[in-house]
Amino acid sequence: MQSQSYYVKGQKLSNSILVIGSNSFSGSNFVNFALNAGRNVIGVSRQEEISAPFSPYLGNDSLNNFTFYRCDLNNDTEKIAKICEDYQVSNVVNFAAQSMVGESWISPADWYQTNVVGLARLIQELDKSSWKIDRFLNFTTPEVYGSTGEWIKETFDFSPTTPYAISRAASDFHLRAMHQSKGFPVLFTRAANVYGEYQRPYRIIPRALIAAMTNKRFPLHGGGHSLRSFIHIDDVSRALLMILEDGKLGESYHISTNQLVSIREVVSSCAHLLGLDLTDICEISDDRIGKDAAYKLDSSKIRAELGWIDSIDLDEGLRRTLDWVKENLTTILASELEYVHRR
Repeated sequence: MQSQSYYVKGQKLSNSILVIGSNSFSGSNFVNFALNAGRNVIGVSRQEEISAPFSPYLGNDSLNNFTFYRCDLNNDTEKIAKICEDYQVSNVVNFAAQSMVGESWISPADWYQTNVVGLARLIQELDKSSWKIDRFLNFTTPEVYGSTGEWIKETFDFSPTTPYAISRAASDFHLRAMHQSKGFPVLFTRAANVYGEYQRPYRIIPRALIAAMTNKRFPLHGGGHSLRSFIHIDDVSRALLMILEDGKLGESYHISTNQLVSIREVVSSCAHLLGLDLTDICEISDDRIGKDAAYKLDSSKIRAELGWIDSIDLDEGLRRTLDWVKENLTTILASELEYVHRR
């Protein structure tokens, strides 16, 4: 097990959070928010700790309250459970997953292995451990519902249409069974399309901004007519902290804005920020298999129960993301601009 520690080795952490998938876009932002909230955080990911400009927490003033372990959900579940015991972790937040939707058709077994089997093994280790965590928050996706014609409240009436979505639905069903049968302390969250600074360049918003800045074009699947709710990562991390602290065990929470836009409109907005048109930065291509027409998540539950509101509208969020891309363009262009699958 490889680790990088920023605090005294062997120190026991109180009020602590273990973040699985801390190298992911959402995971690294949550680490930053948790540190700002005064929490002690242990990060776990299968790759080495990420560097600037993709890590928002590296400049955090409370970085001495963070440590990192390199562990793989598919191979190191016993080690992850041992970390919880050694550091008396009270809360676990899981971001670890094979997450690309279209690519899940190419090797679906990899998605099932990580998102279902790997997670189930981890839950088994945590359940039988002598150290009992207080809360396990699972961060997932509206893809489990399939396309939603109306704004839907939290439910387990799933209709997944891709291997990725099937794997996430199966993991939620397993966690619900563990909660109902054994009292496993799970919280379910499903967030809309997350974006913002530090996001990987192959995701749609940074990809569009990079294309506009480099005079290159990329394929817009199906013309970008599907509808989504885009939510800034800062609003999501704040919601997750509120759910972790005050959410009801066994309950599900939607994290979404009330604004629906087409992917085409978002790409056009990215182009317009740089004085270009949609056709200057993309070309229409075939849609990907199983792509859902719309995700409409009713987020009234988290608003009413926990007092959460989204505070960053799409225009502000796109401007902030553009500023980040401009400031770090050289480093971003030297990184992986296309998704690279890792088992």
